[in-house]
Amino acid sequence: QSLMATRLRTEDMVPVAEKMDKIGFYSMEVWGGATFDAATRFLGEDPWDRLRTFKELMPNTPLQMLLRGQSLVGYRNYADDFVDAFVENSADAGIDIFRVFDALNDERNLERAAQAVKRAGKHLQMTICYSVTDEGRLGGPIYDLDYYLGRARIFRDMDADSICVKDMAGLLAPYDSYNLIGALKDLLDVPVQLHTHYTSGMASMTCLKAIEAGVDIVDACLSPLALRTS
Repeated sequence: QSLMATRLRTEDMVPVAEKMDKIGFYSMEVWGGATFDAATRFLGEDPWDRLRTFKELMPNTPLQMLLRGQSLVGYRNYADDFVDAFVENSADAGIDIFRVFDALNDERNLERAAQAVKRAGKHLQMTICYSVTDEGRLGGPIYDLDYYLGRARIFRDMDADSICVKDMAGLLAPYDSYNLIGALKDLLDVPVQLHTHYTSGMASMTCLKAIEAGVDIVDACLSPLALRTS
């Protein structure tokens, strides 16, 4: 969620790629979401070439992408055969982990993409988008703990290899993080990952409480981009 993330050219990232490959990250998110659109619209680059370049430079670190379910990396729903072809080509070009999400957590928009990822033999990470109701906390008439556990059961039954809590607005408070992650860990037998943003200033403590609750993986970013909307 920054101009740097979507305006950096591939050649700007190549010098550091090999160094980051040696650090030992669980994965590197390098593709998908707005980066595909921005490469073609603003940079005049081929996003597929970027992916193949990163795969060559970072052979030891699994590469990850963000996939908007039936919308892929675009802004409308695409036909099923288009979804199949896109996922297949993404896997061939170097994506190892597909983080598949729908903004409304509607599994109907995720089914085809999930099936395509499994057919490609890649890691399917199903995603729970986090939101809150009036109180601004985990609870209320809609987004309570039962809601998130219900989504997790559905995504687990879609053969997810892992589950990600995607707190894209930085709304997840520390103790809510502890309760949510703890409940998910009790329910699931696949890894649980936390993705949050620093928009509200809570992310450090939110990650700490998630770690105390047993979260398996926490997303991070380079320090020049940290502590703001990143």
